[in-house]
Amino acid sequence: MNNKLQKWLVRDPDAKSRDELQALIDSGNQEELSRRFSSRLEFGTAGLRGVVGAGPGMMNRLVVRETSAGLGAYLLREVPDAAKRGIIVAYDGRSDSRQFAEDAACVFAALGITAYLTPSVAATPVAAFGVVHLGAASAVVVTASHNPPEYNGYKVYWENGAQIIPPHDAGIAAEIEEAAQQDIPWIEYAEAKTAGKIIVLGADFYRSYINEIQSSPLFANDRSKTSTSIAYTAMHGVGAEIAETLLSEAGFDKVYSVASQREPDGRFPTVNFPNPEEPGAMDAVQALAAQHGATLACANDPDADRLAVSVRTESGEYRMLTGDMLGVLIASHLLEKEHSFVPIVCTTIVSSSMLKSIAEAAGADYYETLTGFKWLANVALDHEDEQHRFLFAYEEALGYAAGRQVRDKDGLSALLAFAQMTEALSREGKTVLDKLESLYRQHGIYLTGQRSIALQPGAVPIGDLLRESPCTQIAGQSVVQIDDLGRGIRQYADGREEKLDMPQSDVLIYRLENKARVIVRPSGTEPKLKCYYEVVEAISNEAFSAAMQRAELSLSALAEAHQKSIAALLG
Repeated sequence: MNNKLQKWLVRDPDAKSRDELQALIDSGNQEELSRRFSSRLEFGTAGLRGVVGAGPGMMNRLVVRETSAGLGAYLLREVPDAAKRGIIVAYDGRSDSRQFAEDAACVFAALGITAYLTPSVAATPVAAFGVVHLGAASAVVVTASHNPPEYNGYKVYWENGAQIIPPHDAGIAAEIEEAAQQDIPWIEYAEAKTAGKIIVLGADFYRSYINEIQSSPLFANDRSKTSTSIAYTAMHGVGAEIAETLLSEAGFDKVYSVASQREPDGRFPTVNFPNPEEPGAMDAVQALAAQHGATLACANDPDADRLAVSVRTESGEYRMLTGDMLGVLIASHLLEKEHSFVPIVCTTIVSSSMLKSIAEAAGADYYETLTGFKWLANVALDHEDEQHRFLFAYEEALGYAAGRQVRDKDGLSALLAFAQMTEALSREGKTVLDKLESLYRQHGIYLTGQRSIALQPGAVPIGDLLRESPCTQIAGQSVVQIDDLGRGIRQYADGREEKLDMPQSDVLIYRLENKARVIVRPSGTEPKLKCYYEVVEAISNEAFSAAMQRAELSLSALAEAHQKSIAALLG
């Protein structure tokens, strides 16, 4: 351990984290030292994300430099003309993000790879857009999205503009391990700029994203003033300027921003947790919406790749829509437009099955993937050809991609799409909730929910137990199909089996005779089982409120019955 500590103190370029580490050594805090030095912060398909602090298990300048050296070496080996094509380096509003971004750019420049650094904070989807727009070999975004203030991260995009997927994650991780044992390539920032190896992009880079969105037929409107009013918050993140510009230039002249949350501030001082899904996070924007009687209360998360929406009800209160509700509403809106191609839409296995019904009714191609936008974007790209083009993808955790401009979730273009849909409905004398009811009456009410079950550390893997004792009924309904993604097999109640065309993952999906669905998967980060539930209820000529109540009771009953069966299995 002492050798590791001394080596780190020698290599660490940051006096602040060196002092932090020395203080831990001087205090004899072996437990904390062991936690930080027992393993490296893991690099995966989402890149890096961790608490900022000294040591290889934390986010800091040395980890960023080593990671950049590994990524750069991998790009030079795997991507044609990577040095010439360059890499985009962007960053969010957290306190260390600009410094981390400059460190990354200097390492890339020292490796001979041109680094295109954003001139100021940038929304994550804008950086992803830039990969294809500039023909870059990759992009790095220094961000921890909606994690608490003490976190930061390092997100990587491949040359196709999508997040990395296997085998690139493992290949890059191996190069990082190698880089951590060697001197890190380095050139000073000023020298690299003078040599043209670090190029600071102009404000026109941000404008090019706006222009690309506006030029898409998906977002075309008459640009006349609208009746829809919108309260908006960037949640102390980086989305405000572009979000407001997109809305204003599309004719939305009644947009009210939460002033206390408009500017980037990595401390997130007015929210307990800067995630729009968390209780209380939408309070400020909903209060502003109520003050102005706004149609919508909308929030981007701090790096602007997610969107949350509350809609004004007849009583003047604001109702938060789920990610699944937003997803099917935007999908329906986009599918109703004229297309000269067969649209491709996709979602993840834990999102609502309702998108499949909507897609089939519209004649679109539909695909499901594992959880994560990296899978959605790459599957969509794999299926595109002259007749088939990507239109829309979403995941239930408030992530949406509308159109081909950004090959990742984009809370900014999703905001514009939802606002334009709301305005189109208003001109027909309808509301968002009217449209949602119409979709439910056409396709059935699809309600989803999630619960978790704590597991004993070191116990027999829950997946093994479930496979040894496959259930034939859940909540009194027969199981008609089990998808075992760990084994890559689909099993039917009559004994038939077929192979699944999906990457292996420790996930079991149960489909019931009444169209309900149960999904179970162990958490990858803590000892618990995550359970996802979905029910489908047809609506007759009854009142919509009665049908919704029935669906909610069905969802609750399904979850309760399944939780009891899992508890019994665990003993």
